[in-house]
Amino acid sequence: MENGAARTVPAVIVAIDGPSGTGKSSTSKAVASQLGLSYLDTGAQYRAITWWMVSNGIDVTDPSAIAAAAGKPEIISGTDPAAPAITVDGTDVAGPIRTDEVTSKVSAVSAVPEVRARITELQRSIAAGAEGGMVVEGRDIGTTVLPDADLKIFLTASAEARAARRSGELKGADINATREALVRRDAADSSRKTSPLAKADDAVEVDTSDLTLQQVIECVVTLVEEKRAAK
Repeated sequence: MENGAARTVPAVIVAIDGPSGTGKSSTSKAVASQLGLSYLDTGAQYRAITWWMVSNGIDVTDPSAIAAAAGKPEIISGTDPAAPAITVDGTDVAGPIRTDEVTSKVSAVSAVPEVRARITELQRSIAAGAEGGMVVEGRDIGTTVLPDADLKIFLTASAEARAARRSGELKGADINATREALVRRDAADSSRKTSPLAKADDAVEVDTSDLTLQQVIECVVTLVEEKRAAK
């Protein structure tokens, strides 16, 4: 292959949105790896700022306290789909941001407009710097963060299917409790005033309820390849 051959593949920005448990992260990482794209987990950034707030004693039930602190932490996201690192003020938080405590508080922190403005700006700058293209996954990418993305995909699944997947990930989890937690978080994220979880008008909706992860990945890879071919 000639040196310049790799550069002939058009760079595409792919936005993948949807609620928890639809296979968003697994799909996004696999698609990015398969197609040689960078990867950004925007949810991890909201988890990171939530972890920082909790760790620094910020009252996460007080939107004004959250807003006042929103600009303080330095959040750096890695974009390698094989090992998507994330640090806050130089500390590796890839593990700590996945705790139940952070999960239970991330919707409240994410709803604060100052937090969304700060993180959205960070996400846009990362995507703008992705020369070869990027898969960006989250809840408001196609609608708010990157409304001009080349391809927008919205993954959905029944609450039952999502709870079953989440319970499988969280060994020993109560499936009914998991389902209730997912539904609560969906309601919070879909009803917030600033950049709610929503499907963009021009997004392709993929219902993953009855699909294996591999089938979802193949579907999304096909959509990206079609978009590349059309560029």
